[in-house]
Amino acid sequence: MDLTTQYLGLELTNPIIVGSSGLTGSVEKIKHAEKCGAGAVVLKSMFEEEVALAYADFMKTAQTFASDSQYFDYEGRKTPIAYYDYVVREENLKKYITLIEESKKAVSIPVMASINCFLQSVEWIAYAKQLEAAGADALELNMFFPPTDFTKNRVDKESVYFKITEEVTKTLSIPVALKISHYFTDLGPMIQRLSKTGIGGLVLFNRYFSPDIDIDTFQVSNTFVFSSPSDLAMSLRWIAIMSQKVDCDLAASTGIHDGDAVIKQLLAGADAVQVASCLYKNGLDYLGQMRERLENWMSRKGFKRISGFKGRMSQEKSVDPSVYERVQFMKYYGGKKSAVV
Repeated sequence: MDLTTQYLGLELTNPIIVGSSGLTGSVEKIKHAEKCGAGAVVLKSMFEEEVALAYADFMKTAQTFASDSQYFDYEGRKTPIAYYDYVVREENLKKYITLIEESKKAVSIPVMASINCFLQSVEWIAYAKQLEAAGADALELNMFFPPTDFTKNRVDKESVYFKITEEVTKTLSIPVALKISHYFTDLGPMIQRLSKTGIGGLVLFNRYFSPDIDIDTFQVSNTFVFSSPSDLAMSLRWIAIMSQKVDCDLAASTGIHDGDAVIKQLLAGADAVQVASCLYKNGLDYLGQMRERLENWMSRKGFKRISGFKGRMSQEKSVDPSVYERVQFMKYYGGKKSAVV
């Protein structure tokens, strides 16, 4: 079977991408991912929070030697702390650039850089250009600005996505993908509008910190770190709804735990899929099983190429588009369990 596919203008040997995670945080892991059958990798993201944490650690050390919290005395000189903020950031950037450069030398599959845009920082624009210069084949912007700022309205919040996207696409010559959430009032129109900004692709959807409360220690902790197979439904629905309504590629993410889930997302219209949680649970070797399941299914169904069935089950091509709408929910709980699902 021919599993090759195009995503962001790049040719992938197969549509299964190892998503941004600790699984793509070192050259050795990336080499192993390629050996196990990954079509591409998205490097572990540069997180602004990580930079902030590194800076916080530095500040603790600095303030043990300086009485003035605004300055750090080094060899008799008083230097603004802002300088050390810059140094910490640049050190993190340097490490990331090295990861890109060494990964590109080590593997032949596409290597995509990733920036987690949690804060609205203009510095990410400058960083993006340096990641391109390091040899990244594409850049994925993981964009999410929490809807907890009650001082801004919906229009103000959404405008940030377009502002950053415009600046990055104007700056870079490599393809750019946006990894977004489903937390939008008008999700469908928002996806469509973003697809018309000149980006190469959209990744539906990113995954977030899930808080829990320890009732004995009164501490907030993390839970549901990994996705579950049931999480597939959200991205599957919106890939199917949007696959013929956008001006860019679509990649599915979250809830893809086996070869069957890969097939379903391709049938819905995805150009590629990103996996991570299932690889944490089963190891990178599991990529081979997912790929084999895809090949065997294509052989059994008589498909020589992915293009022969991609998007076949999208809403646009469905004989009953309502199957992707709320009517399914109503039919099920109305007792009509024979409804199409």
